[in-house]
Amino acid sequence: MDKVTIPDSERLTYGFITEQDTDLLFELDQDPDVMRYINGGKVTTMEDVHNIFVPRLNAYSNQEKGWGLWKVFEKDTNDFIGWVLVRPLDFFSDEPTQFDNLELGWRFKQKTWGKGYGTEAAQAICNELAKLPDVKYLCALAVKENAGSINIMKKLGMRFIESAICKDPLGDLDVVHYQMENT
Repeated sequence: MDKVTIPDSERLTYGFITEQDTDLLFELDQDPDVMRYINGGKVTTMEDVHNIFVPRLNAYSNQEKGWGLWKVFEKDTNDFIGWVLVRPLDFFSDEPTQFDNLELGWRFKQKTWGKGYGTEAAQAICNELAKLPDVKYLCALAVKENAGSINIMKKLGMRFIESAICKDPLGDLDVVHYQMENT
């Protein structure tokens, strides 16, 4: 099977994140506002990137299936501006079963907020995932207060499914779950 790649979109380019990209992961997580809806605004240490983030990333990364983190760069400047996550929903639960329902997530530098980059990047990735025969649904989760992420979900065509507790070894979160069929 070929590796999934994401073609350039209008303003952005994409690449598959590996553990060689720890500096980019660390850099993005140094803004408390970026981290507000993830962990209350606590910046990530390089130790956390190496000991927690990279092992979790390695657990679900599979470029042949499109699973992993996709780094996002501005075309004009080649600046790294964020990433989009793709992994099976409930991957870190005790018994993940939803391998046909891919969860998307995104994290972008604050200087890019409000410019449509999150939507553009998530749409470009959705377009490629739509070509995969085993993917029935695309979904996203966010804390209820994260209006920016919820807006992206709606722009992608996802609809509200439920409010729920997202179980995760790093801590459970009260989230809203949006989803769409992969057509």
